[in-house]
Amino acid sequence: MTATEPNTDSESMSPLLEVCDMHAGYLPGQDILRGVSLELGQGEIVCVIGPNGAGKSTVFRAVYGLVPVRSGQVICAGRDITNIAPQDALSTAGIAIVPQLRSLFSQMTVYENLELGMYLSSDKAEVRDRIDYVFGLFPRLAERARQEAGTMSGGEQRMLEIGRSLMWSPRMVLMDEPSAGLSPLVTHQIFEVIAQLNHDIGLTVLMIEQNARQGLEASHRGYVIELGEITYEGVAEDLLADAEVRRAFLGAR
Repeated sequence: MTATEPNTDSESMSPLLEVCDMHAGYLPGQDILRGVSLELGQGEIVCVIGPNGAGKSTVFRAVYGLVPVRSGQVICAGRDITNIAPQDALSTAGIAIVPQLRSLFSQMTVYENLELGMYLSSDKAEVRDRIDYVFGLFPRLAERARQEAGTMSGGEQRMLEIGRSLMWSPRMVLMDEPSAGLSPLVTHQIFEVIAQLNHDIGLTVLMIEQNARQGLEASHRGYVIELGEITYEGVAEDLLADAEVRRAFLGAR
């Protein structure tokens, strides 16, 4: 399944997320990102691709407040969240994240891992309702509710991480290489899940993906970042057809 057309109502005309001329890096005077600008609309899936070390993950970490932004702005739903504290990214800005490295508690059950997605809430009834909601989206997780997360397959664990990211009803989800460590078959299944969630609930996703072809095929739009700068951007289908992008990132001649 490929991404469906995003919403085009009046609310979605303004970008949900705007990164404006952002310069950011881990050390003072050593910017990894140099003038990066990108947008994410409500109901869109947008993929950021590029070579290793280009700054893809730094974009996410800067948006989420994990890397200091030296100049430029990060705007979410019309609000300036530049250099937001990471602990406030979800509760204040509504930004959830699915990290590249596994973030589950392997000895805890599926149900318990989902409960952690609502750690900000003390309302037990609300937590149960949200878990039921996620189980409705992911019947396979419901079947494994009492199973330890560490005993599930890699694809099921990634599905649980995505489900947990939805527990707090985020405005958007940042996904850092959702295919990392997965077989080609399972990678295809995970992208099917992301596209289905976008279709069914209008899930808004900004993803980094090393598998450039599959990432773009599952997205509405894409950006290419090289050496900390955006070098290409456009509709995903156009990037997939672009001769230079195909040669450099898609393995085509």
